Amino acid sequence: MFKEKYDVIVVGGGHAGSEAAASAANMGSKTLLVTMNLQNIAQMSCNPAMGGIAKGQILREIDAMGGYSGIVSDTSAIQFKMLNKSKGPAMWSPRVQSDRMLFAEHWRLKLEATKNLDFYQEMVSSLLVKKGKLIGVKTSLGLEIEAKSVILTNGTFLNGLIHIGDKNFGGGRAGERASIGITKDLIDLGFEAGRMKTGTPPRVDGRSLDFSKMIEQPGDAIPSKFSFSNETQALTKQRSCFMTYTSPEVHNILKEGFDRSPMFNGSIESTGPRYCPSIEDKIHKFSEKDRHQMFIEPEGWKTIEYYVNGFSTSLPEDIQYKALKSVKGFENVKFFRPGYAIEYDYFPPTQLKHTLETKLVENLYFAGQINGTTGYEEAASQGLMAGINAALQVQEREEFTLQRNEAYIGVLIDDLITKGTEEPYRMFTSRAEYRTLLRQDNADFRLTEKAHKIGLASDARLQKMEEKKAKSKDFVDFFKNTSVTTDEINPILENKKSHKVEQQGKMFKIFARPNITMDDMLMVESVKAYTEKHKLDSETLEQVEIQVKYAGYIAKEKQNADKLNRLENIKIPQNFDYSKLKSMSFEAREKLNEIQPRTVSQASRVSGVNPSDISVLLVHMGR
Repeated sequence: MFKEKYDVIVVGGGHAGSEAAASAANMGSKTLLVTMNLQNIAQMSCNPAMGGIAKGQILREIDAMGGYSGIVSDTSAIQFKMLNKSKGPAMWSPRVQSDRMLFAEHWRLKLEATKNLDFYQEMVSSLLVKKGKLIGVKTSLGLEIEAKSVILTNGTFLNGLIHIGDKNFGGGRAGERASIGITKDLIDLGFEAGRMKTGTPPRVDGRSLDFSKMIEQPGDAIPSKFSFSNETQALTKQRSCFMTYTSPEVHNILKEGFDRSPMFNGSIESTGPRYCPSIEDKIHKFSEKDRHQMFIEPEGWKTIEYYVNGFSTSLPEDIQYKALKSVKGFENVKFFRPGYAIEYDYFPPTQLKHTLETKLVENLYFAGQINGTTGYEEAASQGLMAGINAALQVQEREEFTLQRNEAYIGVLIDDLITKGTEEPYRMFTSRAEYRTLLRQDNADFRLTEKAHKIGLASDARLQKMEEKKAKSKDFVDFFKNTSVTTDEINPILENKKSHKVEQQGKMFKIFARPNITMDDMLMVESVKAYTEKHKLDSETLEQVEIQVKYAGYIAKEKQNADKLNRLENIKIPQNFDYSKLKSMSFEAREKLNEIQPRTVSQASRVSGVNPSDISVLLVHMGR
């Protein structure tokens, strides 16, 4: 059955594996997706939601390049919210609540409809390596499958160990066995490995909850969507989430189980996610707080199962139950299953190149939680990039990478391979120094053309983006070149308590005022007539408003990014020996020899490297 040699084998069918398989296959590579259970492709292991702060930007970037996560998120959404709308557009982050079962089903169907993609259900137990090159995989049944490249996307399955109180057992997810064998192979090949931890809250029966005691959290009145394509539509109906709080009584009950908590009794030694701590971690570290928020999220359109966001825990199940019963609205709660923590193997990502290919073994790529990240979106973006680069390498084409000023995905990968991570890495807007350029609304402007050039984004996507870009530019030019009379604009300004103008002037200047919105400008007859004539949609109107209002900030960031790119263009020879630069600090030489940055710009971001060290490097490169 496996006489044919595959171009790309993807190991693991989670969010990283699904995007990796889709991108490699869509770029024309003969691809095989091997996973332990084909029924669990793209399973939402934790919360039933996609997007959020910075993660929403990543999803839109994946979609702009032709990935599937945005489309699947739209078609399985039960609620849409644009977070941080009260802040500037660089902070706006789309998020959906998802129907967990629909999400997995739609991903499976998208993959099954993808040409060049085969599937096989079994555990990959070891890797086939010859002369430092990966040549295939071996399964637990002893099947050897040859490939020109392999992408490992094992999630939390590598030697996974589940903890509930003082009980623990092997598993990669509740009800699923762990994956064994690959870690040993990689360590034998010279890779450094570590352990990380993540957790999940209890799932409960919605029929046992009293939502009248909670605060309803509806979706946006006018919901948007993730995908830039015409393949999806915005929601016309939505399901609400609900919010409630813990209390001192709940905290006291939880403390009763601390002596049996794997987090406090030494059973768990690995590091958990800083920004998604367990409830026991929260009340231990923030003992001055007498309550914490909990968001009660439906798992789908029809199911009665609810996810208790904010109550991630590995405490004994009896303590979990007793504590939740003391939460307002949970007095009669019934569990579907308790929360748990899981420990798993990961490999410090400084062992990777920008393409996500490993430095030690040619043709081997890592994507997702194996690299120390947390979150569906971070995993999916790595899978997309690993799939792209594995396909390009097989086709003997130039590698594809994204810089920090081009995409959040570029920031994510650069952070991982340059700085590494000792705790589960999560993306935030604050990690991106050029976040005004990397907005969720312009991901298609930034990335669709790049993805089209390598053969991933379709012609239809490129055409749609170019039309939107042209319409946006023309409308901005309209505001720059068109004047408005005092009679037209002053009543609008007066209504907004904005300073009136004394003479006719260009609309751009007035529109740039902080308190003047597109809705205000649409009250000017010529603006309204222009939008109707050119059939401008809400997406284009939003794009233009941002371009007008933030023109100065955007120009400044582009200028700063251009300065960075000068250093990005100074390439460092492969396997450069920094030990010969005696004027450089010992720490810098040691770190740079380990990381082997590709450019002077990347070298400047390595932890422990100072500006004076970069000056020494620049002088040497100049010579």
